[in-house]
Amino acid sequence: MSQMGHWVYNTVIAGHQMSFNLDTIFTMWFAMGVIILFAIIATRKLTLVPNKLQAVCENIMQFFWGTLDTMIPNKNRQHVPLVASLFLFILFANLMGQLPLRIIHLKTGELASPTNDLNLTAAMAIIVLLYYLFMGFKTKGLRYLLQEFSFTGIIMALVEILEMITRPLSLAIRLFANIFAGEILVSVALGLSAYLLPLPVMLFEILVAFIQATVFMMLTIAYISSATGEEH
Repeated sequence: MSQMGHWVYNTVIAGHQMSFNLDTIFTMWFAMGVIILFAIIATRKLTLVPNKLQAVCENIMQFFWGTLDTMIPNKNRQHVPLVASLFLFILFANLMGQLPLRIIHLKTGELASPTNDLNLTAAMAIIVLLYYLFMGFKTKGLRYLLQEFSFTGIIMALVEILEMITRPLSLAIRLFANIFAGEILVSVALGLSAYLLPLPVMLFEILVAFIQATVFMMLTIAYISSATGEEH
């Protein structure tokens, strides 16, 4: 069964009807597998005098450390695993939309970037939400809850709760919309001219892939900074 171009598998688990976008699951695990394999190869033989691959990886980590040092001056290295994982996964997942995966024919739907599925981007947004709520409570304790849910009135408290939840969810919608629209644009360009027109569109989408991964990462850091009270 296909819904919105996805290969949907329906099943019943514990008496509940469940649906899974198998194309998203396959491409998501492929993206994670490539990143994990690259990390294993890059860290297998670390030396004081780095080789080319180790030097590249160290520059990548310097990028994350420098960004966190700028936005969260103190105790920021603990956030590197989440921030780096999100950026690298989103970047590679976005770039997968430019790979010729559509030549692999499925029963229904097609293989494309996993970030063109709102379910995946929403799941990452929920992870960000839970993480910065946890870090805020860990850093400030009950003071964090009192700060977020002020005693200015029930309406204001509800507004603050809504804002807290919708901030990361806006990340999900922004990422999904940009990648999904980009893939539609490439498909339209291929339909109009299969030789020249798609190339500049695809080059632009590569730039969009980097921009969207960076935006997601930067806003995630901003939310963590706000929750821990170390705004810059």
